[in-house]
Amino acid sequence: MIDSELSQITTDESRQTQFIGFLWQNFPYIAVLVLAIFGVAYTNITQQHLIGYWEFLALAVGVVCVITRWSATEPGEGRRRLILTQVLHWATFLITMNIVLLPGVQKMLPTPATSLVLLMLLALGTFLAGVNLWSLPISFLGLLMAFAVPAIAWLKQSALFLVLAAMLFIGLGMLFWRYQKGERNAATFES
Repeated sequence: MIDSELSQITTDESRQTQFIGFLWQNFPYIAVLVLAIFGVAYTNITQQHLIGYWEFLALAVGVVCVITRWSATEPGEGRRRLILTQVLHWATFLITMNIVLLPGVQKMLPTPATSLVLLMLLALGTFLAGVNLWSLPISFLGLLMAFAVPAIAWLKQSALFLVLAAMLFIGLGMLFWRYQKGERNAATFES
């Protein structure tokens, strides 16, 4: 009995250690994804452009690309090429992002749409950087950011529906709980 409990505790600690290791290993990707979604949410709430924020985020993704591929790249010429290609790659996306933020373009795009366009550009840049570097995690991060664009747009349009659905599920849950509690009380009285 004690051995099985000790074995269960050891297994739980091992799973927790593996999960923490997984989070630590993927921290740069998770942080970039959270920051990107935060940027869209903040822009939608405040209705203000975060020009510097998106530029910082593009540079941060470029740094993540270099850092995560640094150890797999040959020292010397390989690392210089890694840095040069990432600088050129992300400079191109920074220029494209700033074109989207020009006043003439902004007249055609509302502020929330601008943040989604910038997130999509960031997603495209991240995915292409992952393909260029043969890095599955970076490509996957780009795909996650790309899928976040329609998800965020859908959530914004469906906010009222989601609130009503949550209230319905909470109400049904309360009814079910009361029904289950009533059956237990009835069973107690019968015995």
